[in-house]
Amino acid sequence: MASYKFKRQGRLTYLRILRFFKTWWESNSGEWKWVAEKPMSLEGLNRQLWRSSVPSRSFYVLLGLSGIISTLGLLANSAATIIGAMIIAPLMGPILGIAYGMVMGNRRLLKRSNLTLWTGVGLTIFISFLISHLVGLRTVQGEILARSQPTLLDLGVALAAGTAGAFAKSRRHVADALPGVAIAVALAPPLSVIGIGISLRSSEIFTGSFLLFLTNLIGIIFSGGIVFVSQEYGSLKRAKEGFLISLFTLTILGVPLGFSLKNLVLRDNIRRSITVLINKETLTFSKTDVRRVQVEPQGEALIVNLEVAAAENSISENQVRLVRDFLEERLQKPISLNVQIIPLTQFTAPSDAIDPNLEPDLEEDFINQEPEN
Repeated sequence: MASYKFKRQGRLTYLRILRFFKTWWESNSGEWKWVAEKPMSLEGLNRQLWRSSVPSRSFYVLLGLSGIISTLGLLANSAATIIGAMIIAPLMGPILGIAYGMVMGNRRLLKRSNLTLWTGVGLTIFISFLISHLVGLRTVQGEILARSQPTLLDLGVALAAGTAGAFAKSRRHVADALPGVAIAVALAPPLSVIGIGISLRSSEIFTGSFLLFLTNLIGIIFSGGIVFVSQEYGSLKRAKEGFLISLFTLTILGVPLGFSLKNLVLRDNIRRSITVLINKETLTFSKTDVRRVQVEPQGEALIVNLEVAAAENSISENQVRLVRDFLEERLQKPISLNVQIIPLTQFTAPSDAIDPNLEPDLEEDFINQEPEN
């Protein structure tokens, strides 16, 4: 009997709590129909994507300016300038037009979008090549290198950006997300790097940047098409052939991207291990300022480049050999160690107004000062 009363009391308590939360929700939520999010009508989305996929003067002017800004930003190694080029580049329009045309089975839109895209690609590459050739800089900066070494991570970004772009296009009030999508997928900078690679006659830079652009392109088309189909724009039957081609291309691209990611992780792990070893377990570099550690696998061997700030003649060639032998023993790999030493010189100009008693051993500050010519 007591057990029955206990169960009944618990059930009543549960119902009271449930009724309380239900009343609270109904009294505070309301029916906000005026803010209900509605998908774009089929006619509206079709009109919008046609407009952004048609080759026009505005498209080429914006893309040309984007190519100029992107190329100059890459040559100057300025991330902020490159981001500006990403925002104004209108390449996302024809790419999403290809995805939409694929799921709708609209061959006319597919042809028009492809024409707009590839003429824009050619324009951007030509502008980049011309500027790079005229400027004459032969040094490859970090921003350029970053876009010539794509990995599977870039494919993930492209798929997510394509999803976000297609979703934003299909919603009336999510257009504010499109600049962020443009920054995330970064379509213009890889094209500019292709032009720079041609100017420098570097097959490595050209191939890597072209692979990055192709990865972004196919990733956006594939994920954008999935979003359009999931929201009942077009049909899977019409898009079947396009999805199979995209999936096959992504599979092929995934092979070099996977190897690149594997090498990236391997280099990063080895670099961290070497940094810890030379800083904590070697006398030669324990008291130096190690500014850069670069690791490049070459077969079974490793090429390690160190950049350290140290006093002149404080590190000998024999010490470098001993450190190399130590690293080979610990990592169990053949290592070629290259050390670049930046001479560390300290200059001090004391003020006459400061009490010299508060500045003991000032002469020591000038020990490493180089004599005037």
